[in-house]
Amino acid sequence: MSPRTRGGYTSDAPRRRPTGSERRRRVHLREVDPVADSDPVEHPQHDRDETEEVFEGAPGGPIDRSILQSFHKHVAAKIWLGEDRAPLKLVNHGAKLQLWELDMERSRIYESVHRSGLAPLTSCSHRVASRPMLSAFCERWQPETTTFHMPFGEMTITLDDVASILHIPVTGSMISFPQPLRVDNVNALLVELLGTTDVEASRETEQCRSPSVRLLWLRDHFSTITDASSDDDIMFATRAFLLHLVGCTLFADKSATSVAVVYLELFRDLSMVGSYAWGAACLAYLYRQLTTATRFEVRQLGGYLTLLQAWIYEHFPEMFSSPDISYTESRPRALRWRPHVIPDSLQSGRERLDRLQISEVCWEPYVDHRAEHPLPDIAWYSGCLKCGQVVEPYHPERVLRQFGYIQTIPPRPFTPPRPDRSILLEQYWERWTDHVLTDQSRGRRCHYSGSGESVPEYMAWYDRISHRIVQPPQLRSGFTTDARSSLPSHVASTSDTRAARALTLLRLVISGGREQSVDVFWGALNEAHGILAGSDETSASHSTPSPAPASHSTPSLATLPFFSPATFVYPPAASDDPPPLIVPPPPASVAPPAPTADPSASAPDSTASTTVYVRAKRKKKT
Repeated sequence: MSPRTRGGYTSDAPRRRPTGSERRRRVHLREVDPVADSDPVEHPQHDRDETEEVFEGAPGGPIDRSILQSFHKHVAAKIWLGEDRAPLKLVNHGAKLQLWELDMERSRIYESVHRSGLAPLTSCSHRVASRPMLSAFCERWQPETTTFHMPFGEMTITLDDVASILHIPVTGSMISFPQPLRVDNVNALLVELLGTTDVEASRETEQCRSPSVRLLWLRDHFSTITDASSDDDIMFATRAFLLHLVGCTLFADKSATSVAVVYLELFRDLSMVGSYAWGAACLAYLYRQLTTATRFEVRQLGGYLTLLQAWIYEHFPEMFSSPDISYTESRPRALRWRPHVIPDSLQSGRERLDRLQISEVCWEPYVDHRAEHPLPDIAWYSGCLKCGQVVEPYHPERVLRQFGYIQTIPPRPFTPPRPDRSILLEQYWERWTDHVLTDQSRGRRCHYSGSGESVPEYMAWYDRISHRIVQPPQLRSGFTTDARSSLPSHVASTSDTRAARALTLLRLVISGGREQSVDVFWGALNEAHGILAGSDETSASHSTPSPAPASHSTPSLATLPFFSPATFVYPPAASDDPPPLIVPPPPASVAPPAPTADPSASAPDSTASTTVYVRAKRKKKT
């Protein structure tokens, strides 16, 4: 019998490529790159012949298949076909940053953090993030263009957004690593740069089962070091704090509990930490996380979600944001907003974005911020962004309206080079001034500030190459009977269908008036609750009422399970008689006299309600 390895495979069995979750569980030594996403994304090559075959019969896709070539794998394509995906699970460590704060007793550590340029991250991270809102925007991200495809054109997070929202450096050296970090080298790096023992390092990496350390482990071992400690301990604690900081913010991965040790190499020389382009690396990492989350089977979103959420607040203030009136422009723009969980569903977020108008967008949100932080020239850079093994294209020419210019038809997006060609990428980045958009490429400024103008032919071109509407009309809430009858059978249990059924049912009962018995209202609420909760017993045992017709005729309730002709009271027919007199109830402070019990009193007959109605009419006439 062949021996079985720790990963569960026999030595002579054919090996298969492990999934992301299996890689995190395996402990045996292998060569990995923790910076790259656990689910690597291959950018599609532009092959026109293959594209024609792949996109055949894909409803809702772009007409011109030369740009979004991988759209058939996109979550938006699945949604258009009737499949649904729950809101993404978000990796947000905003609350964990408050567990390790630098007070006056740790001023020496704070001085090093301040010189690194990363100090704003300690205070501007949002503690909460809205799952429906971020999930709805993620469904509009397109990997080929690294932009959000909105109903009126493309938008994206630019280097200007990063500099204004976070106040971290966007220029400097590109973050690269000489080679992927091997698991057997992690312990030596922890011992050298953090001063831990080999036993402690081995125990921690074995518990993480990856070349990473837990955020909790960093806090437990280094958060107690103060200015009274030795110089070496303060240096170790500073590196540990910076590693904890970037693991909670810029490079938050989908493990949700740990940070890759490879970033520790960037803090070897603390005097050089401020020379890196942290903002550019953060943006490349977030681009990759958004790209991975566009797959239908992915259920989680990593990256620095404060950057994404604050970007949404800045550009769509009337839809999602709640501003902080105490904010001043000298602080990062992330602090301008009070993050809150929006009480909307993912379905509602999709429909709100589908109906979004160009007038609802704030194209230039940093006008008041320019006095403190002018527009960085590198925001016009057109090329690649890099963070370790992650390389993503950056296309400011596709979002000229965010810079105050009239949007033109942009050139085709380029495919980024392989990450192993790091020397060429670094040389290209170091000469970024040679690769900014020229005045001719930028074109003309908008006639009015923030108008979001585009050339006349732009929208016709954009309609051919994009997927402007995510939610198909037959799946929207409030759809018609004809649209509902054309739905696939597997869509009948989706949340929007259940909501429409429940609203229709409640609409029928409300139209019956106030004189119905409590049992009718209780039965309607119970039935609506069962529909919204997706109860199989309710939907299986009771028939579903048809949507209410457009006319105002009295609806039919004969099919409802709780309907009884003896208990239901229809509203009185319209007539020329004056309405009945409505006697207001006595004030709450005046207690009504207690009724005297009469054993011989019989139950009220069925004409009681009619009698009250007639008496009221007579009193009104007198």
